[in-house]
Amino acid sequence: MPDDDVLVEQARKGSCEAFGELIRRYDRRLFRVALHILRHREDAEDTVQNACLSAYQHISGFRAECRFSTWLMKITVNEALSRLRSRNTEQSATDGLDTWVDEVFEQREVPDWRLHPERQYQRAELRRLLRSALEDLPVAYSVVFMLRDVEGFSTAEVAESLRLTISATKVRLLRARLKLRAKLEKHFSSAAARKGRGAKPSSADVASALALITPRGFATASGGD
Repeated sequence: MPDDDVLVEQARKGSCEAFGELIRRYDRRLFRVALHILRHREDAEDTVQNACLSAYQHISGFRAECRFSTWLMKITVNEALSRLRSRNTEQSATDGLDTWVDEVFEQREVPDWRLHPERQYQRAELRRLLRSALEDLPVAYSVVFMLRDVEGFSTAEVAESLRLTISATKVRLLRARLKLRAKLEKHFSSAAARKGRGAKPSSADVASALALITPRGFATASGGD
């Protein structure tokens, strides 16, 4: 199977088949991110279609300074955020994406997210909780988390896609992880209290839950590739 660079070159020469293959490789990822930002299936589908059309119209101007997938994701994210702003929803969360200024926060150590799970809770319940926790995050944080920890883009690629600095991207990612951790800790504390085990969750409880939203775990949980 030809790699992206070969297909991009063919698409730049007018091959619709090559461009179609490129889109097929990434359309599910584009849709997941668009759906996460917009939280409306039809809007997400329209966003991906518009992004792919825009990419096709501008493929001749693509330069291999970044991966094609990064370029395509950038177009999709911009389209989704533009649509979100036009809907006038979550306005405060998206207005600051380009000019966001870090608030003062305390650096904390983020635990290893890939520890082997302790099977104290049903995976289905954890997946539901994780989806809910992720949806509760401000878009400015959650989109960074989705691109970096769920879709597996590098920090530099996320920064490029969102037009952020590397440092701002890292801060947003840290904040998203900490907010998710805090929400999970609250859940485990409540569950432990109900079972009479005391209110303090173990580190493995939280780390096991967080491990479900690494790229492989999240794909399994959501039924994706």
